[in-house]
Amino acid sequence: MPLPMTRRMTRPGLLWSTLLALVALSAPAHACSGGTVFEDRNGDGVRQSDEAPLAGIRVSDGTGIASSDARGMFAGLRAGTGHVVFVIRPAGYRPTAPAAGVPAFWRPAAGGDGRCDFGLQREHRAPGDLRVLVFSDPQVADLDQVGYFERGVVAAARAGGRADLGLTLGDLVDDETALYPAFDRVIATLGVPWLHVPGNHDVDAGARDDATSLTAYHHAYGPDTYAWEEREAVFVLLDNVIAMPASRPAYVGGLRETQFAFLQRFLAEVDPARRVVVAAHIPWFDTAAPGRAPTVRAADRERLFALLQRFPKVLLLSGHRHSQRQFFHDAATGWHGATPLHEYNVGAASGAYWSGAKDADGVPDATMADGTPNGFATLVVAADGGVRLAWHPARLRRDDPASTSIMGLHAPKVLRQGAYPAWGVYANVYMGHDGTRVDYRIDGGEWKPMARVEAPDPRLLVENARDDLSDTLRGRDRSPEAEPSPHQWRGTLDTRLPVGVHRVEVRVFDDEGHVHMAHLDYRLDAWRE
Repeated sequence: MPLPMTRRMTRPGLLWSTLLALVALSAPAHACSGGTVFEDRNGDGVRQSDEAPLAGIRVSDGTGIASSDARGMFAGLRAGTGHVVFVIRPAGYRPTAPAAGVPAFWRPAAGGDGRCDFGLQREHRAPGDLRVLVFSDPQVADLDQVGYFERGVVAAARAGGRADLGLTLGDLVDDETALYPAFDRVIATLGVPWLHVPGNHDVDAGARDDATSLTAYHHAYGPDTYAWEEREAVFVLLDNVIAMPASRPAYVGGLRETQFAFLQRFLAEVDPARRVVVAAHIPWFDTAAPGRAPTVRAADRERLFALLQRFPKVLLLSGHRHSQRQFFHDAATGWHGATPLHEYNVGAASGAYWSGAKDADGVPDATMADGTPNGFATLVVAADGGVRLAWHPARLRRDDPASTSIMGLHAPKVLRQGAYPAWGVYANVYMGHDGTRVDYRIDGGEWKPMARVEAPDPRLLVENARDDLSDTLRGRDRSPEAEPSPHQWRGTLDTRLPVGVHRVEVRVFDDEGHVHMAHLDYRLDAWRE
């Protein structure tokens, strides 16, 4: 998430970071500069005499990359405190002994002598599309919010059917790294391998510099920059939060030299025809207000884009903003590919920081400032690398045809017949962008295009008014003040129709050409003095 006005330096987070530092100093010395990769047929993580070595498996320390030879052996990686060694998961295999949803594909590396062995099992996933769950900014601050996350977002994801992989785009917690185990237990209920990248709220409390800012994260989740291959796509996961604890703001979006070294080595070996998905926390487009420091270092972005330019099928996934946006990079942001580079800035699982009035299940409304309900995304990758993206609100009213997983509609309930047509129907299309087609019609008449407008979502404005007019607190924190939404459309309501109820239908054409519908009614009354 963006840095709040005052960053909370909570005692539990500081205590956790201190304990981890002491553990690191007192841990037995061992090195992970070399080792063996083998086929772990029984899944126990220990090589047996009848378990064959695996050749050609890449292993990395986050900068260099080594490949296993015919004996399954690799060597030549760094071995020092703070380093993590990991397998670049090859398509067709999976790491063994997953714990709490986090695949066991990495090992810590400290000084001394020793080796690391990695067991991989053959994967028997049926042919078909790869379905990925994408969470951004769960940002839980206490066990109550872990419960909201489980009962809202995770329950909706579990009910959504099959998934093959999960991604979290940073800010797993809200500065409370001691909550990682509770968070992991919830993620584990989804039953799929889960990959994370860190966010600015996963930085250790009391961190002194960027190099040592993720001690708790590394202890729990291993590498902050790595790669993972599936049949349908190559995933590159990047920590793009440069911590600057002594500055304000205390971080900026960017990459370190070690990360560029890893990317240059890894991407050089990837077939340009493959789909590449780059997951990070901070958006690669600048979101700073005029006159403020940039939110991402442009030079780092351009270096990354230069490495990606030879791949015609790239998708960027980011989070952080607690709103939702489709962005298409071009030369203005340093992208010089044949077609614009698509970035999906994913809405937050926590929505507007678990704020707003609670529903019947005790879960806060959590609608984001752009009017997008909190939830999660899915990424579906076809065998040819084609992608489909969707947003899934955590909770929907099944009895409300004006509120669907695709859009939310708003219009006045009643207008004067014959009044000047100054009032409109609004459609907030959560995955919408400049190229999205949105039409409306009244009483089954002619379809007309709606105009895209950047204005606050009127449904959230109503919620803001309810908060303003309430004599008591409606929730722990009120809903956010509505901000202009980049994915909202407007159509003018006809007031010349007969007195009575009139139906407004809205249709949205998604990026695959599928049509989605929603509707609501408004009434025209005659005015009598």
